[in-house]
Amino acid sequence: MSQTSIASVLTAQSHDTLPATARLKAPRLQRLPELDALRGLMLLLMTLAHLPTHFQVVTNQQLGFVSEAEGFVFLSAFLTGRIFGRVAIESGFPTVIKRLWKRALQLYGYHLALLGIAFTVIAAVAIHTGRPSLKGLLDFYLAHPHHAVGGALLLVYCPPLLDILPMYIIFLLATPVVLYLASRWSWKLVLIPSGLIWVLAQFGLRAAIHSHMVPSAGFQIPLNEMGAFDLLAWQFLWAVGLWIGADCPASVSNVLTSKTSVIAALSVAAGVFLLRHPLLHVQFNGALWSALIDKWHLGGLRLLDFSSLAILFAVGRPWMARWLTIPPLVSLGKASLEVFSAHLLFCFAAISLVGRGTHLRPSLQFALVAICLIGLYAVARLSVRSPTLPGSRTKEMKMSLFPTNHPSRTHTSSGALL
Repeated sequence: MSQTSIASVLTAQSHDTLPATARLKAPRLQRLPELDALRGLMLLLMTLAHLPTHFQVVTNQQLGFVSEAEGFVFLSAFLTGRIFGRVAIESGFPTVIKRLWKRALQLYGYHLALLGIAFTVIAAVAIHTGRPSLKGLLDFYLAHPHHAVGGALLLVYCPPLLDILPMYIIFLLATPVVLYLASRWSWKLVLIPSGLIWVLAQFGLRAAIHSHMVPSAGFQIPLNEMGAFDLLAWQFLWAVGLWIGADCPASVSNVLTSKTSVIAALSVAAGVFLLRHPLLHVQFNGALWSALIDKWHLGGLRLLDFSSLAILFAVGRPWMARWLTIPPLVSLGKASLEVFSAHLLFCFAAISLVGRGTHLRPSLQFALVAICLIGLYAVARLSVRSPTLPGSRTKEMKMSLFPTNHPSRTHTSSGALL
């Protein structure tokens, strides 16, 4: 199995000895359309999972105890590390901070726009129609509007469906620090503490911090209104994605893509698939099993399942490049931020019209899905024609998902990040 060597963030030693006037320059980069298509596919599945139709059942974690959210977070982190690892080499970390925080500010603008629509139009419809599905999305806002608005502006109050962008914003703001610590000293300084925080998150670190903040700081936002995703757990997936994208050693790359690892990954993925579906007719109950497969806290079995699938997707990239690069999927992936934001608007509109959609006729469900997907494709087509942030829509060259590194070799990037 061949490996493609790609340049990455300089090690601490080489960074110290490199003169400021001798910044490395990489040739113009070429896109990898299969990564755009993979991201577009995840957006498609995410949309089907959020729309109030029976397609939710079809798209609900069919590969095992893993969803498109894990893949989207990891892929975004991978591309962030790859793009801004190269920016750090060429322009230094002040430029990395400027560009990443500018991107975070853009995400924050989209987040504010979505909040504005939710707190005005959607809230008014919820009050007028009395739909439980809408009121459930904004119950805290409807009961405590002042606390909700203040908390939402600070990325603390995160209603359902509006809790993903805040997580990305926080991760992007922290990424320059992560890349600097890793390049200046070692990725162990990042990955080991990140892993320990993930372990503590499995034992309720988030709830413990929240319970301490309520009496000491008069914190007004309930824990269940701070977003479904536990950032203290999901930060580990982001950190690993940054590492793989920016500075994965050749030895690790070779191990992850070896025959032994591929066979082990295939065995794990197949085993978890059988556990996920009733093929073995085995029922697992109890708190331990729920914790292992918990999505919001990124449970251990879920993380293992995702790791096995990531290895299989990495070694199957040539197949993806041939069969997955369907132009509509590529377009959706290129305009991920705009498509993601638009899909939330379509979901809000659909819930406003049909509620949970449980009694909606199949023909109307198909029509609802078709209108939404056509609308998202139109948004993608309009968005990819518009200029984006400098350096965010660079082109990408052929590479492995688990790259080896050398500072003199070509580095890669892909598309706009969510």
